[in-house]
Amino acid sequence: MIVYGTELNNIPWEERPASCSDVLWRYSKNPIIKRNQAKDANSIFNSAVVPFNGKFAGVFRVDDRQRRMNVRRGFSKDGLNWQIDDSPIEFIQQTREPIESDYKYDPRVTFIEDRYWITWCNGYHGPTIGVGYTYDFERFYQMENAFLPFNRNGVLFPKKINGKYAMLNRPSDNGHTPFGDIFYSESPDMVHWGMHRFVMAAGYTPWQSLKIGAGPSPIETDEGWLLFYHGVLLSCNGYVYSFGAALLDLDKPWNVIRRSKSYLLSPQEIYECVGDVQNVVFPVAALVDSETNRLAIYYGGADTVVALAFGYVNEIVDWLKYDN
Repeated sequence: MIVYGTELNNIPWEERPASCSDVLWRYSKNPIIKRNQAKDANSIFNSAVVPFNGKFAGVFRVDDRQRRMNVRRGFSKDGLNWQIDDSPIEFIQQTREPIESDYKYDPRVTFIEDRYWITWCNGYHGPTIGVGYTYDFERFYQMENAFLPFNRNGVLFPKKINGKYAMLNRPSDNGHTPFGDIFYSESPDMVHWGMHRFVMAAGYTPWQSLKIGAGPSPIETDEGWLLFYHGVLLSCNGYVYSFGAALLDLDKPWNVIRRSKSYLLSPQEIYECVGDVQNVVFPVAALVDSETNRLAIYYGGADTVVALAFGYVNEIVDWLKYDN
């Protein structure tokens, strides 16, 4: 199969253990970012990573010791060892008047055409989708929010579709959202969003029965857009966050070609089961080498740390063919 994109020869990588037959496997040295790795950090998790100038850059969710949720910049030579700023990103407002955010969390970063677009859950009279961009990871600009509250998990496609910017999102509520389906929206200018289309609902199988949400930016292949998404089970001991995959139509991404009944990864390791929020794996970023099909997925563990898993895009697409 063909994976569209660029070669990434220095993608973080570890071969599949001989004892593992799964299509996705964890990095043996997880977590790669510990909870207190930045100044005054209570936890660092659900963070976005992209290739940048032959190395890697990222926007990280850092909850500080006051438990304020915000985003910070970070850099790495190898995608494994990170230096994260001591203070949150200061956005330059490109809005009618400044937007004061009560919080910023769960960022995604997507390169489209000439810049790196950043989306996050933005606290503006409730959760909505904040939008910003940077050209160089030095100066960051904030635009108008994409939607009215309440909305979460705003995830951009890495290219325009039918001439429009495209975003997956999940309408929600002002609390812990005991529901949630994935929708698709379009924009001509990253300001005005419409043409909303339903994509898929929670409840498909038990691990994703309560709510679902898009994870990393979808990966373009010749068979469709490969989407990783989280799903939530309401157990007798609370929420359990796992993640699976789906394949979306290239031209009409609201049409689901295939969707996993099984999860790819569920909270089973100590750093996924024990932390500020127990039993969470939450995928946010994916690096892909188009030459080898190698895939590295960054995910949050127990709302406390950042971990890494590996796989091959073609193997996951093949797995979807018999798991749906």
